[in-house]
Amino acid sequence: MTRLSVNLNKIAVLRNSRGGVRPDIVRAARTVLAAGAHGLTLHPRPDLRHVRPDDVRALAALTDGVEYNLEGNPFAPARGEYPGFLALVEEVRPDQATLVPDGDDQITSDHGFDLGRDCSRLAPLVAGLRASGARVSVFVDAGSIEGFDAARRIGVSRVEIYTGPYAAAFSRGDASAALAACAATARAAQAAGLEVNAGHDLDQANLGPFLRAVPRVAEVSIGHALIDDALYEGLDRTVRRYLAAIAAAAT
Repeated sequence: MTRLSVNLNKIAVLRNSRGGVRPDIVRAARTVLAAGAHGLTLHPRPDLRHVRPDDVRALAALTDGVEYNLEGNPFAPARGEYPGFLALVEEVRPDQATLVPDGDDQITSDHGFDLGRDCSRLAPLVAGLRASGARVSVFVDAGSIEGFDAARRIGVSRVEIYTGPYAAAFSRGDASAALAACAATARAAQAAGLEVNAGHDLDQANLGPFLRAVPRVAEVSIGHALIDDALYEGLDRTVRRYLAAIAAAAT
């Protein structure tokens, strides 16, 4: 069954807006794990807009036996207290490193790598991440069907389908074309021997239809919508609702 990794970046956004330590990201992590989440995701950025390196280190101490996924741009250099994505992965040894081509000018991740073009420059970075013990996943656009064999050859194990366009289409009332694009990408990646993750703007309404249409999704990473729901229903109950949606999609 598809596994749920909860992205806690928005907890850090709330904390940073006021300063201090509240809300406490470690307490939030313990709560989602106690509710049954299969893993934790953090996406530290060099501008420290939300989670910081000390958050990454603090949550690493909680994830013995639970999957820890770090997302980030592998080409972003060290800046201030941000040591660089590769250095942070080497230090905390997450189970998975998800490579995302984002920059400071993006409010949030909004596109994936072009594997047909980018595999050659990703290859040495993937090798370094694998040497630290991390499984490597690469963020790709829905509809991508090229470059998966090359990605497998350089050591990539998974791709994460960027589901933002699907979520937008779902909210407009016609997600059939977006779902078909996601499914085509999943099948192409799986044919090359890669597993498939998914994430971005997935929520309780659109998650089930996505999982029923896209074959064999290994993991979904959900943060923004889940934290939004938790403001009204509580974090524990919300995680359990997302797990229920995943279970229902598998029946």
